[in-house]
Amino acid sequence: MSKLFTHPVWAMAFRPLYSLAALYGALSILLWGFGYQGTGELPSFYWHAHEMIWGYAGLVVVAFLLTAVATWTSQPPTRGGVLAGLTALWLLARICAFIPTWGTDVSGVFGTLFFWYAAVCMAIPVVRTKNKRNYAAVFALFVLGGTHMVFHLRLHAHDYAALLGGLQAGLIVVAGFIGLIGTRIISFFTSKRLNVPQIPSPAWMAHAALWLPVITAMLMAHQMLLPVAALCAFAAGIISLVQLYRWWYKAVLKEPMLWILFAGYLFTGLGLMAVGMSYFQPSFLSLGVHLIGVGGIGVLTLGMMARTALGHTGNAIYPPPKVIPVAFWLMMAATAVRVLAAFVGGTAYNHSIRCSAALFALALLLYAWKYIPWLIRPRVDGRPG
Repeated sequence: MSKLFTHPVWAMAFRPLYSLAALYGALSILLWGFGYQGTGELPSFYWHAHEMIWGYAGLVVVAFLLTAVATWTSQPPTRGGVLAGLTALWLLARICAFIPTWGTDVSGVFGTLFFWYAAVCMAIPVVRTKNKRNYAAVFALFVLGGTHMVFHLRLHAHDYAALLGGLQAGLIVVAGFIGLIGTRIISFFTSKRLNVPQIPSPAWMAHAALWLPVITAMLMAHQMLLPVAALCAFAAGIISLVQLYRWWYKAVLKEPMLWILFAGYLFTGLGLMAVGMSYFQPSFLSLGVHLIGVGGIGVLTLGMMARTALGHTGNAIYPPPKVIPVAFWLMMAATAVRVLAAFVGGTAYNHSIRCSAALFALALLLYAWKYIPWLIRPRVDGRPG
């Protein structure tokens, strides 16, 4: 293996991918909030939604799954040249999205390959160890890549009427991953920190947290059986709230590394319910999209990146670095401002978009400032990873 790929940054997926997610998430949200208009082929709103769903959130999901699957299967992690190749696909997709004329189509190819390459990287250890519990996660990664491909096919065909459904499908698949990851980690982390019993999730509930959003997304992507899609989304939201009630302890409020995960999961559940209700009352759609997009994606991914990166770099998780609770509250504020924007118009709407974008970006930049030095160096405890 080339010495370049033995650098610590290529030791596990979270290292380069969390670093890039923090930096690009901040850049892309600031560009959107302060007037970037995209290209003729991928204009303004569509660029913003595309990059937040498949550029930022999708990157964090892949980083977490490829890091966690090594623990789940006791197999070597995705690393070295394979990880560098995966990272290159993501970078090429982001760069090409800024290029007029041919860039959007090429970005679509690279972006879809990124998710399918990641799914293969996850599938290898899962299939090798017959880890059936994670077959669904591998399939869902393929679906996430599929929603990305469908969006670009419709964009290439100038089928703008169907693009909104494609964006919603990608967002809802990410919400499904939040359901899956939250079910795996929230009660577990709570139990370890508070020294309380871990609350197991019934198998059907754990499956529903992922599968109901995935079914919703597949139906939305193809504009089929939309009443069924709405009911699936609403049911997924209800299950999220029930799960949170089951996992809850008052002492969570004293632990930023825990309450941030509960908050992100709560926003996602409420967002899924609002998306489901939007079939019958369209005014709920914007509320649902931004509850998931900022409250779910922004809040939970920041909390997840903050906690898992500490553990995997050999740093103490509790208490968290002093700057991290500040970042958490900034992301919570970004969520509140963006949700309120769904109820205002005119100049107030524009100001709220800019304010939310600035808060979102500042939260990620604080994370980047504190964590990237750890992410690009060997573990502080000298262990591999």
